[in-house]
Amino acid sequence: MTTTDKPAKLTKAEKAERKAARKADNSVDGIPPLGRLFPLGLQHVLALYAGAVAVPLIVGGALGYSSADLAFLISADLFIAGIATIVQSIGFWRFGVRLPLMQGVTFAAVGPMIAIGLEHGITTIFGSVIACGLFMIIVAPFFSQLLRFFPPIVTGTVILIIGLSLMRVAAGWIMPINIAFAFGTLLFIVLIERFAPAAIARVSVLLGLVAGTVAALFVPGMVDWSGVGEAGWFAIVTPFHFGLPTFEIASIVSMVIVGIVIMTETTGDMIAVGEIVEKPVTRRQLADGLRADGLGTVLGGIFNTFPYTAFAQNVGLVSLTGVKSRYVATMAGAILVVLGLIPKVSAIVEGVPRAVLGGAGIALFGMVAASGIRTLAKVKFNNRNVLIVAISVGIALLPTVTPTIYEQFPTWFQLIFDSGISAGAIVAILLNLLLNSSDLRKEGMSDPSISAHDAVRGPAAAALVHPEAQGTGLIDTVILDDPDRKITVEPTTKTDAADEPKP
Repeated sequence: MTTTDKPAKLTKAEKAERKAARKADNSVDGIPPLGRLFPLGLQHVLALYAGAVAVPLIVGGALGYSSADLAFLISADLFIAGIATIVQSIGFWRFGVRLPLMQGVTFAAVGPMIAIGLEHGITTIFGSVIACGLFMIIVAPFFSQLLRFFPPIVTGTVILIIGLSLMRVAAGWIMPINIAFAFGTLLFIVLIERFAPAAIARVSVLLGLVAGTVAALFVPGMVDWSGVGEAGWFAIVTPFHFGLPTFEIASIVSMVIVGIVIMTETTGDMIAVGEIVEKPVTRRQLADGLRADGLGTVLGGIFNTFPYTAFAQNVGLVSLTGVKSRYVATMAGAILVVLGLIPKVSAIVEGVPRAVLGGAGIALFGMVAASGIRTLAKVKFNNRNVLIVAISVGIALLPTVTPTIYEQFPTWFQLIFDSGISAGAIVAILLNLLLNSSDLRKEGMSDPSISAHDAVRGPAAAALVHPEAQGTGLIDTVILDDPDRKITVEPTTKTDAADEPKP
């Protein structure tokens, strides 16, 4: 090989240009080639799938719906999850945070929706969901002012309550004769988490469902896929399939409380993913993202499904893969839309044995509870804060351990308190306002520990602003002008929730 055959050395400018091009390909607004875009999007769908289909199975099963109706609820869920994800990632006008966020049905609404459905029917569920979505759209620009009512002591407690309350559902799926399948599924999930590579461990719950179902195929009568043959290959998800929505005040109040919890959670996820992809969320972006949550929830009520929120496990997947492009989430949304239009897929999911679902549910709902504990880890646990968590969890679990405890109360009271989740949220908010008053907050401002009244959950960065923007306003920041346009923060006397105590 002669010297003329050797590739010419790149100049520093050319190297910098290539590096910038590579960085642009992996930026939030960069579009990876289709050969990478599809598998990356599919990976997000797999990470979300088990959690996404669980809610329609739980709610529809609790209301006694047939296999065909359950399959329809799953199709509607996947279809709107895809549309909500596309809106959130691409954005239009003032809707969408334009970051790689996946949307799915929230577990926070399960308890209230079952209570509403059992009392008034599924059309009242959809009516309260539509009202909740409209509320979220309206209050989105002002939500940062409401965040003071939802510090980690409140959100962590509510998330913990959600996970604990749903355990009753998982237990209901596990019948004594099928307990081996339930715990076999759970053991398989644990083994995947322990021994599988990180990318596979991310879908451990989904793989557990698949393995448990395959094992159940060898037991006659365990798996009922009779509806798969009858289901079509393509069908449009029609609005108001179960009838026109009905609106009932107590049901709407119950769902609006859930909506505020959803918005608090989504705020944390948006801040976290903005930090991961190195594009901090501005106040305007935050409002746009919350509006998209509200729009997805309104569409959910119209198209026979439930409230939508950002899925935290997909935020973790963005961090794991290092792929920042929001168009990966867009591709995942498109895959979900297609899956929602294929009834056979939903019929297969509906046919998964309940015992297998119960085993996966223990892990899935336990993860929700563990997420609440992780949020509570930000809290300084003095006696007052211990009391807030203790009383809130205790009151929330009363209907779980004694389902008939409120049967003598008026219907409106039962709708709000019988789910436990709404009751726990209300008690946590009121106790936090009473026990962590403004005077008490001022006393703790000089304490280097993380206190109960600091910012929202999630690894929020200290600097959440661009040089061209004003930030979310959730925590104090100062931008210093410099030639490199770096974002820095002046130290303050108060420690933010995301800051580590300085040695």
